[in-house]
Amino acid sequence: MLRWMRPLAVRVSRLGTETAFSVLARARALEATGKSVIHLEIGEPDFDTPSAIVAEGRAALGRGETHYTPSAGIPELRAAIATYLGRERGLTVDPARVVVTPGAKPIMFYTLLALLEAGDEAITPDPGFPIYASMVAFAGATNVPLPLRESNAFAPDLDELRSLVTPRTKLIVVNSPHNPTGGVLPRETIRAIAALARERDLWVLADDIYGDMVYDGEHHSLYAEEGMPERTILLDGFSKTFAMTGWRLGFGVFPAPLMEPVTKLVTNSVSCTATFVQRAGVAALTAPQPEVPRMMAAFRERRDAVVNGLNGIPGVTCRLPAGAFYAFPNITGLRRGDSATVADRLLEEAGVAALAGTAFGAAGEGHLRLSYANSLENLREAVARIARWAAA
Repeated sequence: MLRWMRPLAVRVSRLGTETAFSVLARARALEATGKSVIHLEIGEPDFDTPSAIVAEGRAALGRGETHYTPSAGIPELRAAIATYLGRERGLTVDPARVVVTPGAKPIMFYTLLALLEAGDEAITPDPGFPIYASMVAFAGATNVPLPLRESNAFAPDLDELRSLVTPRTKLIVVNSPHNPTGGVLPRETIRAIAALARERDLWVLADDIYGDMVYDGEHHSLYAEEGMPERTILLDGFSKTFAMTGWRLGFGVFPAPLMEPVTKLVTNSVSCTATFVQRAGVAALTAPQPEVPRMMAAFRERRDAVVNGLNGIPGVTCRLPAGAFYAFPNITGLRRGDSATVADRLLEEAGVAALAGTAFGAAGEGHLRLSYANSLENLREAVARIARWAAA
C-alpha cells in the first residue's frame, strides 16, 4: 500500500458528477437485500434500439468495419447529420462543420476546453444538467448560475440574464427541451437570447439533445437564428431519440474557427468514434424508424399519467413538461424536509429512486426529478408509493 504519492492536479478537485449514478448504485444495493425499488433516477429510454439500426451495426461488424476513421467522423454520417437537421429542424448545416463523438458529453467537454480559461465566465441554467458547471470549473473558468423558476415556467428571466453578463462572460449554455424540468423555451425567448449573444459578442452552447422529444409546441434552436451559426455550438446525439445510450454516439455542429481545435481534441483524447457505431447512426438518420414515433406516443401517455397522479397527492404540484421525459414536481407542500431529504426517504422508505432537484443546482430546491422512462405499470406503482408515503 502506498504511504505517499505526489498530489493530484488541482483541476481534478473541480470536477463534479451526476447524482443519478450514485443514486442508482444505492438503489441496486437495496435491491440486493431484497427490497423492491422502482427506478425513476436514470435518464435513459427503457426501449430497445430500433431493429434496423441494430441490424446495420451488426452488418458493419460483419463487413470488417472495425478500424480507425477520421477523427471528425465518417463522411457519410456527417452528411446524414446535416441532411437530418435540415429535414427535421429546418437548419442549414455544412457537413464540414460536423464533429462526431462517442456520446454527446464530449461535445460539452471539447467546447468548454476550447473556449474557456481562468478569468472567463460562463452562464449555465440552474437547475441544469450538472456536467455544464462541472466542465466550466474544470476548464478553470467561473460558472454563473442562471435561475430557472417554476413561476416563469422554468424559462429564464431575460432581464436577469442580461444582468449576469459581464465583460468576462464568454459563453451561455442553453438547453431546450430542458433537463431536469422538461421545459421548452418559446421562440421569443430563443430570439432574445440570440440577440443578447450578438450584442455582447458571446458564444452559445445550444444543447438540443432532446430536440426531437417535444409533446406540446415546437422546438426552436438557437442555431436557426440570424447570425447565430457563427457563434453557436449545436450539441445533439442519438441516445434519446433513438434509444441508443449504450452505443455512445453524439455530434456537434461548430463554427469554422472551432473545427480544427475541436478535431485536435478528439484526436488527442479518443482518436475517433467506433466505425460500426457510426454506420448504425447513418441508418438511424437515413431511413424511417417506426419504433421512434411509438416510443414518443408511449412517453406522452406516461407523462400524462405521472403528472396527473402527482397532482393528486396532497402537498405535491407538478407542471406538465412539454418535452424530454422528466417530471419536476414541487414537493414543498409535503413539509418533509428539503429535496435531498425527501429523495433519500423515498428511496429508503417507499422504494422509489428519484433525484433531489438540488442535484441540478441550488435553484432546484423544493423539487424532485422523476424520469418517466419506465413502464406505465411501474410509474403508476411509483406514484402510489409516493402517495402512501406522503400520507403516512
